[in-house]
Amino acid sequence: MNLTSKYSVSLAKMIADHAFEVLYAPKNTSDIYIVSQDVNRPGLIFAGYTGYFDPARVQFLGLAETEYLASTGPEKSKVSLELFFEKQPSCVIITRNLECSEYSLELAKKFKVPVLRTHETTSSCMSTIIAYLGVELADRITRHGVLVEVSGEGVLILGDSGVGKSETALELIKRGHRLIADDAVEIRRVSARTLVGSAPDNIRHFIELRGVGVINARRIFGMGAVKITEKIDMVVQMELWDDEKVYDRMGIDNEYANILGIKIPLVVVPVKPGRNLSIIVEAAAMNNRQKKMGYNAARELLHNLGMTDDIIPEEKELEVWHTF
Repeated sequence: MNLTSKYSVSLAKMIADHAFEVLYAPKNTSDIYIVSQDVNRPGLIFAGYTGYFDPARVQFLGLAETEYLASTGPEKSKVSLELFFEKQPSCVIITRNLECSEYSLELAKKFKVPVLRTHETTSSCMSTIIAYLGVELADRITRHGVLVEVSGEGVLILGDSGVGKSETALELIKRGHRLIADDAVEIRRVSARTLVGSAPDNIRHFIELRGVGVINARRIFGMGAVKITEKIDMVVQMELWDDEKVYDRMGIDNEYANILGIKIPLVVVPVKPGRNLSIIVEAAAMNNRQKKMGYNAARELLHNLGMTDDIIPEEKELEVWHTF
């Protein structure tokens, strides 16, 4: 499957992030971009099969490929290497600090293919690059909100401007939790089941407090009060209290937010004077963790009251989807 992304990462960034050795680059690596989340080991093309070869993928040459080429003899290995390099793969990474032959470098220069090298084993380096590209090339959106880590849970707080999101985040930091992003949260879909949030570089660690101004959470509260990225485990939707609206008091029904096609547990928290929002968010995060571990306090209470038969079966719970 071709996982070509609409996003890209420069080869220079990938080199810097993984300390790759550059054996050859046809131009400045800042001007070379990787666009595919997939990677490949070119054993089949060395054997002569060229179908389904995707040149956008990063290619890995490890011990198996090197030994195979050596076993075919000098002439046949040259034919295999030329067949490979003429496909102009986006990048070739040689693992285990294996030697790169002069002929391979000549072909790389001829077809303008970047060649890198690492001391890591092939499997280890491939798994690292797959995870890395999964994040760098992931589908993403930016949403107005706050992302905090509360008791190990990534909590995305959403709501209209002025509802109290930043103030809640500040109180949570004071209570020992950590800030990831305030005002703008960049959300990436790093897998079919996982969302990861972070802050844009230019506003990272800053919080805007009406009446006070902008503060830097890292400088005021220390490095332990902030974090660069965090998985999003739940969404807290803050809204002004509406006397006409009936709010969920038991938590039997499950509500979800649909973000980039992934459903995330959602809790709607009504806001009015006198409510301690930080403690409510803290309790919601811990309750969400308990639910993931198989415990549901509302169900236990109803069971204790002898109302078990009135509970909607787990597999038929109401799912309300909010798309952001």
